[in-house]
Amino acid sequence: ISPVPPYSREQPIFTTRAHVFQIDPSTKKNWVPASKQAVTVSYFYDSTRNSYRIISVDGAKVIINSTITPNMTFTKTSQKFGQWADSRANTVFGLGFPSEQQLTKFAEKFQEVKEAAKLARDRSQEKIETSSNHSQESGRETPSSTRASSVNGTDDEKASHGGPTEAHLKSENDKLKIALAQSSSNVKKWETELQTLRESNARLTTALQESAASIEHWKKQFSACKEENDQLRTKIEELEEQCNEINKEKERNAQLSRRLQELETELQDKELELEELRKQGEIIPQLMSECESVSQQLQAAEEKNKDLEEKVRTLRTEVEESKHRQTNLKTELKNFLDVLDGKIDELHDFRQGLSKLGVDN
Repeated sequence: ISPVPPYSREQPIFTTRAHVFQIDPSTKKNWVPASKQAVTVSYFYDSTRNSYRIISVDGAKVIINSTITPNMTFTKTSQKFGQWADSRANTVFGLGFPSEQQLTKFAEKFQEVKEAAKLARDRSQEKIETSSNHSQESGRETPSSTRASSVNGTDDEKASHGGPTEAHLKSENDKLKIALAQSSSNVKKWETELQTLRESNARLTTALQESAASIEHWKKQFSACKEENDQLRTKIEELEEQCNEINKEKERNAQLSRRLQELETELQDKELELEELRKQGEIIPQLMSECESVSQQLQAAEEKNKDLEEKVRTLRTEVEESKHRQTNLKTELKNFLDVLDGKIDELHDFRQGLSKLGVDN
C-alpha cells in the first residue's frame, strides 16, 4: 500500500531518481540493494503536521518511508553515493545517483528540509511552553479567587451575592484543569518524543561510528583489492605472454601438421611409384629377353649396315668414276660437236659452192 494516497495532505516538493540501498541488519556494514533499478525518490511536506518525509516506492513496495528530524545527517561517502540513518526505522538508507550534481542537489535539499524541521520543532516547543505557562498562571489564580470568596462572606452570602461569579470561576477552573491536563499530557508526549530523539541520536551516533569503521574497513579492503588487482594485472600480462607463446606454438604445430600431411601425401605417391616399379620389375626378365633378342637383331642389323655401308662406299666410288667419265664424255662430245659444227659449216660452204657451180652451168 502506498504511503502517499491521492487524497493525502502531503505534497511532493522535490523528486529525483536513484538506486536505493539499506544497511545489512545482521552485519551493519554491508549494503543490501532495496531496488533492482533506479527508482523515484521524493521529499514530501505535510502541511498539517508541519513535517517532512522521504518516500520511495518500487512498484507496490515501499522501500523508503523516512520522517526527517533535526538530528538526522546526510553524509556523502563518494562522488555519487550518500547515506543517512533513521532511528525510527532502525536502519541506514543509502542512495546511488547517476551523477555528482544530482547527489549535491539531494544533499542540499536534505539540509534545507532538516533546517525547516528544526524550525518547526522550535516553534512547537515555544507553543507548548507558552501553553504550559498560561496553564500554571491560571492554576495559581484560581485558588486565590476561591480563597477570596470564602473570606469575603459566609455560605449564605455566597449564595445570595457571589453565586454567578463562583459558577463562572468554577467553569474557568474546570477549563484550566482540562488545559493543564492536556498540557501535562503534551509535556509527557514531548518528553517521550525527546527521549525517542535522544535514543535516535544515540543510535545515529552508533550507526555513524559503525559507518566510519565500515569506511575504514572498506578503505583497507579497497587497498587490498587494489593490490590484488595489480597482482592480477601482472598475472594477466604474464598469462597473455604465455598465451602468445602458446599461439606461436599452435602456429608451429599447425605448420608441422601441414608439413606432415604433405609428407604423408608424398609418401603415398612414392608408395604408388614403388608399386608401379614393382609391377615393372616383374616384367624385367621378359624385357631382358626381349632386349637380348633386340641386341642380337641390332648386331645383325649393324653387320648388314656395315655391308651396306661398304656397298654404299663402292657405289659412291663408282658414281664418282661414272661422273668423271660423264665429264670426259661431255668434253669429248663438245669437242665432237665443235668438230661437227665445223664440218657442217664446211659442207654448207661446199653446198653453196656446188649450187653456184650448178647455176653457172
